Amino acid sequence: MIEFRIDRKSGVAAYLQLVQQVTQALRLGLLQPGDQLPTVKEVVAATAINPNTVQKAYRELEHAGLVEARRGVGTFIVRSLGRGAGAADGDLRADLVAWTERARAAGLEREDVEALTKSVIDEQFP
Repeated sequence: MIEFRIDRKSGVAAYLQLVQQVTQALRLGLLQPGDQLPTVKEVVAATAINPNTVQKAYRELEHAGLVEARRGVGTFIVRSLGRGAGAADGDLRADLVAWTERARAAGLEREDVEALTKSVIDEQFP
């Protein structure tokens, strides 16, 4: 099951952070059709955000066709975004882990790494 984390300093709305975390987990294959998302009550307890915020995120995911709310049962994943993890993904991930370790050893902070990778991604995927 996914564990949500809210970064209050990010400037990104909490509901959008939840949506982004679910879509990322779907892309990485960490969530699959049939998996249940945490209940609103569980998310509120873990993140200390307003229940309406969680409900807004879940509605957004439902509108996107990624989840289905089942009254009295919960919210379930109905569609995957993954393209099927292959061997290349594992190699690329290992390369990325090594690169981030070098970046950290060079003294870069998380925000520096995020800015650098975003700039490269923006160049490579216009």
